[in-house]
Amino acid sequence: MATSGSSSSSDPFLSILHRSFPSATSSSTSELDINQLSQAIYPVTTYTDNEKIEITQWLTTATRLATPDEDEAKHAERLGSLNTHLSTRTTLLGSKPSVADIALYTRLAPTVSKWSSEERTGEHGYHHIVRHIDFVQNAPVFKLKLAEEDKVKIDVNDVNFVHKPIDPKEEKERKKKEKVDAVAAGGESEKPLIVGQGKGQGGGRSRKDNAKVEEGKEAIKGVAAGDGAAQPRKEKKEKQPKPQKQPAKETPLSPCLIDLRVGHILKAINHPNADSLYVSTIACGDPVGTENTSEYEGQIVRTVCSGLNGLIPLEEMQGRKIIAVCNLKPVTMRGIKSAAMVLAASPRIAEGEDNHKGPVELVTPHADAKAGERVFFEGWQGEPEGVLNPKKKIWETIQPGFTTTDGLEVGFDAGSVPQLHGEGETKKEAVGKLVTIGGGICTVKSLRGATVR
Repeated sequence: MATSGSSSSSDPFLSILHRSFPSATSSSTSELDINQLSQAIYPVTTYTDNEKIEITQWLTTATRLATPDEDEAKHAERLGSLNTHLSTRTTLLGSKPSVADIALYTRLAPTVSKWSSEERTGEHGYHHIVRHIDFVQNAPVFKLKLAEEDKVKIDVNDVNFVHKPIDPKEEKERKKKEKVDAVAAGGESEKPLIVGQGKGQGGGRSRKDNAKVEEGKEAIKGVAAGDGAAQPRKEKKEKQPKPQKQPAKETPLSPCLIDLRVGHILKAINHPNADSLYVSTIACGDPVGTENTSEYEGQIVRTVCSGLNGLIPLEEMQGRKIIAVCNLKPVTMRGIKSAAMVLAASPRIAEGEDNHKGPVELVTPHADAKAGERVFFEGWQGEPEGVLNPKKKIWETIQPGFTTTDGLEVGFDAGSVPQLHGEGETKKEAVGKLVTIGGGICTVKSLRGATVR
């Protein structure tokens, strides 16, 4: 793909943008301008706040895919994730065109042009990436000005392996056959139901139903023979009252109910609608399919909004390990759903003082800690709740005990939580340090006796 020679710019991506959209871009277009460029070059398309963040994330991914010295296994992993993502989407956002599609095209086109037929459309090839490249360079919706010789040569008829599509009718017949086979394997006792008859009707009538029928016949015979009355009915047994269900056992109040984990911030940006918020993409060790997660650069991540803008520099939020609270109920903050909370320390303030003036320091796990590693307070081990019930106010009750020591270690002081004071042997007076499963202690930079939240 010979795009770099078509413009004075050394970056093929910027070259294509400037050639295709000269009124919206220039040779001095910055990264910040590019993040906001989609609306300018595709004015009839509207983007939600989440889609704007997704565009920014894909721009970063496109840059990394073009890194020549990237580890081969990691590069293949990124391509595999991208191919899977595109398997159910026309564009990166689903159906909307964006500047991220163009970035991905310019970064990957030189690589795709060198792929063999097997790499493109073989059984384990990147079919969907190839389809996306062809769509971006040719579809009128993208409005790209590319010479034919600059496009990746793709033969739509050169397909080495065809994934058989699922026929809805065949799938329905297959499931029906499986159901019949399962019934047959269970024995004749499981007879199929006949339309208009219940289980106790016809040849499949139960003993209880047969007894009732015979009883009715005998009563009719008695009346017809002049006995004067039908045989008396059997006395019904009085139903015994059902035992009342025992109320669910209340889980004792403890800081272990809060799901604390090591998180790895892969990317942080300014919130598009709030000056005081950051929007971070954080890997917290969640398995695939976890609710309120998405995939980013081959990892399962959570989107987290934090009120740290203006308190912690944005560059300090990039690529670092933090401690995340992972079982608070997700909340939408200025149009973006936040699925966790980043722990940070700040000085304790008197009532009425401004609690947003700082300083603020992020809680930092041990350097060897891995994303997703469980974190707990010494002396308070246990299993966390799935999602904390907001009505029980567990977080609000426990959080006042989160503090920092003179040694800059993060800990839990039960004495600050009246409900956990305890008596005698159950009373815990020492501050339990916040540690990872591997034993690493969580710390802050300089704040002693601070509150942590």
